[in-house]
Formats: sequence, structure tokens, C-alpha cells
Amino acid sequence: MNGSGTPASRDGSSPAYLSIVIVTWNTRDYLLAALGSIARSVVGFPVETIMVDNASADGTAEAVAAEHPDVVLIANSENAGYARGNNQGIARASGRMVLLLNPDVVLPPNALADAVAALERHPEAAALGVRLVSPDGSLQKSVRGFPTPFSVFCEAVGLSRVFPRSRLFGAYRMGWFAYDEECEVDQPMGTFLLIRREALEDVGVLDERFPIFFNEVDWCFRARARGWKILFSPVAEVVHHGGAGTRQIWAEMAWESRRGLLAYYRKHYRGAWFAPIYWLAAAASWVQASRSARRRAADASRA
Repeated sequence: MNGSGTPASRDGSSPAYLSIVIVTWNTRDYLLAALGSIARSVVGFPVETIMVDNASADGTAEAVAAEHPDVVLIANSENAGYARGNNQGIARASGRMVLLLNPDVVLPPNALADAVAALERHPEAAALGVRLVSPDGSLQKSVRGFPTPFSVFCEAVGLSRVFPRSRLFGAYRMGWFAYDEECEVDQPMGTFLLIRREALEDVGVLDERFPIFFNEVDWCFRARARGWKILFSPVAEVVHHGGAGTRQIWAEMAWESRRGLLAYYRKHYRGAWFAPIYWLAAAASWVQASRSARRRAADASRA
């Protein structure tokens, strides 16, 4: 695929065609499984893997250094967050394509080659997401629309829950999306987001004002504004355990998700015209986060 027929190289001996960036925090066992699946991948181009460890306390960095010495390891002395960690990895990456990959995934052998080939077929596309499934094989709904003022309003007042398959009222969560064909979308989940180098150079890296959530949403929005397309393709199916890092501090992450949405809204929809919907969304986010935190606490007390 790189025009040279060079076999895959994970030891840095040849320039990478694909750079895989993984940001991790206390997910050692999941990460080692992910790295194992990368090592077993069937590819026809050089691959490098860059792991950014956000000051894990579970021996993640040591385990990777011992078991996967070919992985480029960036060990932070503090938790720099997801966006900054990915930007550190992107700055180190040499590939013509960069895959942002969560540490709690397992790749089938042909996933990398198939995803790269799919993005290569569409030079107008900045990035590509693939099908995500849970360990039991159930589909994860990983594609959403942009959180526009109207879709935020529908979420806040509950119209999206009443009409989940409506393309008007359910435009954010996209309950009708079938995940069975290749098509243009707004924003696939950043769990597996394959990005073209030219797009990174044009659009820029992740906005670190979104440290955990909505950074990939913001990036896709900026890419679309620059004239790029974002694709979803069912060409690969990736097993995603989900929340391996965030569930460790679940209550904090529930609030952080709401803050990310509001920060996104402040960035892209400024002005008095949007203020009423912003404050409605803020109130709804507070209520939802409070309910989620109480439900989580109740579940923990029964355990």
C-alpha cells in the first residue's frame, strides 16, 4: 500500500506508513491485550506503535517496556489527559496515516490493513471509523451527529428519547443508523479513528480545551469545516471493552462529559442568540449527571 511492498516494521528500522497512538491510564491488562492484537495484525506496510502513559500506577509502562520493547513509550509524570496525550503521540508519529486507538480494544488480524485500504480509496476523507462491538458481539452505537443547537435542545427536553429513530428529533444519537454500509458521517467515536496525515496538517491536532471528551467531535467538526469528509466503514469490526480507564473514576467522568459538551457549545455556538439553548442544555446536563451519579452510587452500595 505504500508503493514499495515493504513488509511491516515495528522496530523503527523503516519509515512507518501507519502510526498507532494509544493513550493509557491504569489499563495495563487491557493494553497488553490490545498490543498483542496489533502484533498479530496482517499488514503490508510498516507500522509503528506509540504508547503515551498518563502516570499509571498499575505498572503499565513497565509491563509495556518488558513485553513490547518495540513500542515507543512516552511516560508522563502526571495525567495529561486524553487530548494532550494523543497530541504527544501525534507529534512523535511519522506515519502517513495516524490511528488514534483506545487501550481497551482487540483488533482482528485484518482490521488495520482493511481500514487503511478503505481510507486510501477516499482521498477526500480526513478520517475513518469502523464498527465497534462489545466482547459478547453486540453492536456499540458509535456514530453520532454533531451536537447542533437544535439537537442539543431535543436532547435537553427529551424529544430524542421519545423519537429515537427520528432523523429530526434524534439527529444527535442517530438511532436509525444501521452500521452496515460505508458512508459519510459527522463523528465516529474516537475509540478507533484513522486520520490522514494531510488532514492533520490542514486541520491541526486535538484541541486540549477538551481534555477527555468531545475532542474528537471538535476535530471532526473542524475537518468538515475545512472541506474534508469523515467516513464510517463496516470493513473492520473491533472489539471494544469500553470505559476501561474512565470507569475507575466514573462519577467524575460523568461530570466531565457534560463539561465537554458545554465547552464544545461555547466554542462553536457563541452569541446571545444561542444563550437560551446553552443554559437549557447546561441545566439538563446537570440533572442528567446528578441522576447518573446517584444511580451509580446506589448500584455500588448494593454490590
